[in-house]
Amino acid sequence: MSDVKSVDWSAYAPVVVGCAGTQLTSEERVLFGVRKPLGLILFARNISDPAQVRALINDFRGVVGNALAPVLIDQEGGRVARLKPPHWPVFPRGAAFGELYARDPALAEEAAYLNYRWIGAELAALGIDVDCAPVADLPIEGAHDVIGDRAYGRDADTVTLIAEAVMRGLAEAGVMPVIKHIPGHGRSHTDSHLALPVVDTPAEVLESSDLLPFVALRHAPWAMTAHIVYTAYDGVLPATLSPNVIKRVIRDRIGFDGVLISDDLTMKALKGSPAVTGVASLKAGCDLVLHCSGDLPEMQALLAALPAMSPEAARRVAHARAALPAPRPFTDAERLRHQALLEQATA
Repeated sequence: MSDVKSVDWSAYAPVVVGCAGTQLTSEERVLFGVRKPLGLILFARNISDPAQVRALINDFRGVVGNALAPVLIDQEGGRVARLKPPHWPVFPRGAAFGELYARDPALAEEAAYLNYRWIGAELAALGIDVDCAPVADLPIEGAHDVIGDRAYGRDADTVTLIAEAVMRGLAEAGVMPVIKHIPGHGRSHTDSHLALPVVDTPAEVLESSDLLPFVALRHAPWAMTAHIVYTAYDGVLPATLSPNVIKRVIRDRIGFDGVLISDDLTMKALKGSPAVTGVASLKAGCDLVLHCSGDLPEMQALLAALPAMSPEAARRVAHARAALPAPRPFTDAERLRHQALLEQATA
């Protein structure tokens, strides 16, 4: 394993890419070897069994020449889980922890911590070192269910306490958490995978509710943007493309100084090719962009268009990786305690 201090993060393109299948194609190997994307994100199409996943990750890291290249996955539990039986356990939806919180906040915190210690242990065993969790969004009544039961609750105190436990559990397993979807996806009446949501809520309301979990979690190593127009801050551009939202809200008002990655550039909320929106995202202030589909021509165009990683982005990536604690094994006693708490959560 490379020493994190010896990695020149600025040598890598500021993008996390997907790939088409369970192993890199010859075309992907050439592209990634020449253009050197910073990281890889895995989806169900990339996963068959543990040995295959480990081989794919090792191959990617070898091709880009970085044994510490970040490898991401969406493993929240519930309906957003890329690792599934028979090789991996089923983990509960986020709302289960909020329901337990309503009965006993301390038990909810412990259950969330142990749940993500276990998830983190499963990921770390494969070589995955970034999990796109926790979900820090506050869904409101009547909002689109794209967040729904992925959220830990509907109030800032519940979400903050559980999300903190999620972050701690992942980090202690050797996995960097990603808070999402900053500055908040809970008011959206549209699925941003399909169209561009517009939130007309006044700034004072957003800042007294939706932003609060992100303010409390501003020490997170990574965060993912929301493809949403917040008219209180920018009447035209979604957060991912808005210099005003990224600078005024995410960096200044929330105080987040970690790695800021866009949500997937191929989602229909963004208009234009990934090469165009990727460059615009970086100009707006994102450190990295995310391209998930594994579409080779799109990746070729995107990697050709992107500028070099900025010094600030390289600094943030290096800091996030260096701050990750040494992983601690998930014990049998913790596993049994986790199962007992989940029985209470789902009772």
